[in-house]
Amino acid sequence: MPRRGVEFLIGEFYHLYNRGVDRGPIFHGPENYRYFLGLLHNKARRHEIELAVYCLMPNHFHLLVRPGREDSVSPFLAGVCGSYAQALNARRERVGALFQGRYRAEHVDRDAYLMHLARYIHINPVAAGLVVRPQDWPYSNYRDTIAGRQAFAADGPLFGGLFPTGRAYRDFVERPQTVELPGSFKLPGS
Repeated sequence: MPRRGVEFLIGEFYHLYNRGVDRGPIFHGPENYRYFLGLLHNKARRHEIELAVYCLMPNHFHLLVRPGREDSVSPFLAGVCGSYAQALNARRERVGALFQGRYRAEHVDRDAYLMHLARYIHINPVAAGLVVRPQDWPYSNYRDTIAGRQAFAADGPLFGGLFPTGRAYRDFVERPQTVELPGSFKLPGS
């Protein structure tokens, strides 16, 4: 496979995302979401990946991560996606690829980008018409983030001090925004 164009640096934020082949579903019910989340948390601990923001949607996922050691992002996500695809294929008696190629990665190199990207990820289920409020979607960490229950927020403010509290982040996410995000993190073909 071709070498990935993004160099993963310790302590920097990265947006990782992928979707189902042919834009098809990758999650078929609550048990699929829970299994993927279990893999996500387990492998994040193993590979020293901070899961700052995540949201699982029926046919795609978004992760905002910060690696704690070199060369950990690719094995982390390969482990999550590979294990999940194998389990889902076995469970549903299907064969073939589940995901549309390799995951995509964007370096989040500015504070404004970080703030608006986190909001974009957490508001995704609302924009898709799946829920009315972001805290109603059970397959993201929005509720934990605004309640201050995030592991990365335990020692202080969110996202390197951009938000002093979970409430400040909630106010930012839930107020109308007109800012377009920099970067090209939209899913291919969307």
